[in-house]
Amino acid sequence: MRTKDGEKQRALFEATIRVVNELGFASSSVSKIAKSAGISPSTLYIYHKNKEDLLVSTYVEVKREMGAAMAGCFDESLPVRDILRKVWFVLLQCACARPDHYRYAEQFSNSPYLELVDQEELERHFRPLLEVVQRGIERKIIKDVGRPLLKAFLFHPIPFLANAWLREGRPMTEAEMETSFTMAWDAIRL
Repeated sequence: MRTKDGEKQRALFEATIRVVNELGFASSSVSKIAKSAGISPSTLYIYHKNKEDLLVSTYVEVKREMGAAMAGCFDESLPVRDILRKVWFVLLQCACARPDHYRYAEQFSNSPYLELVDQEELERHFRPLLEVVQRGIERKIIKDVGRPLLKAFLFHPIPFLANAWLREGRPMTEAEMETSFTMAWDAIRL
């Protein structure tokens, strides 16, 4: 049995994002992804059972990276709003730094492949954030409207704003970042 190579695994991860963002899920074949990664299609099967496993694993890794970035700035001692602001800024900066990853995650989350993801595993990466949001709801700081609405108004603007600023070819100003977060916060706060 052949052993797994971390560099090849990372190359597959990046190639999957690149090919899917360029061609979409339906037109992204294992052979196209392998070619983009600079490996043979048979080597891909050392790392993944099939195309679906590759796509799901890539999505989970993107979300894991987002969770790790968020965890790096997490400070439980701050007020709820301040915690969410720090997380929001970090995720916005990540989206600007890796827009390809965010595009992939956005495309994936609107595809039938999302049903193949272990949601409990995914939530584990964001548990501290979910607990802060729940604390905000319990303390009557955040509206109790359900996760989908809170997520839509607080976090879904991030990739949209990052893409808009990247298209303009200029960095976001601190004032723009602050205004953007305040608008998102105002949508979910009581």
